[in-house]
Amino acid sequence: MKNLILIAICLGVTSLGFAQKLKGDELPSAVKTAFKKKYPNVKNVKWEKEGDAFEASFNFQKEEVSALFDAAGNVKEVETEIEKTALPIAVKNLLTKDYAGYKVREAARIVAESVTTYEAEVKKGKESFDLIFSEDGKLLKKEMKKKKD
Repeated sequence: MKNLILIAICLGVTSLGFAQKLKGDELPSAVKTAFKKKYPNVKNVKWEKEGDAFEASFNFQKEEVSALFDAAGNVKEVETEIEKTALPIAVKNLLTKDYAGYKVREAARIVAESVTTYEAEVKKGKESFDLIFSEDGKLLKKEMKKKKD
């Protein structure tokens, strides 16, 4: 079951490249209601359609957050940008060992179905990767980022 959840998280991260921007009035009412209940004071939300899900990007308690909802309003995943220094020590150790010379450009904590994973975007020269780790520092997914011309 845990592997199934991790696969779902990885697929969710992969599908981010296929997003379609939406306006608030294009959302299912269940999604709007669920968002307002979970984040009642949030303003300036940007919505995108992610396959059959809806992603809200916003600032919450001084953090950049994205929350993924299904059409019924259930939260599938919440990704919160974190400081690179806030990555778990096991993740930092693996990065130091296996990605020496790479710079961590961004980091995030991802929670989906009570499972927490961590994402690190690393770069060295023109080579750039998104890495997904378990809390105990196991590399779950490595995806090369496309080069920008």
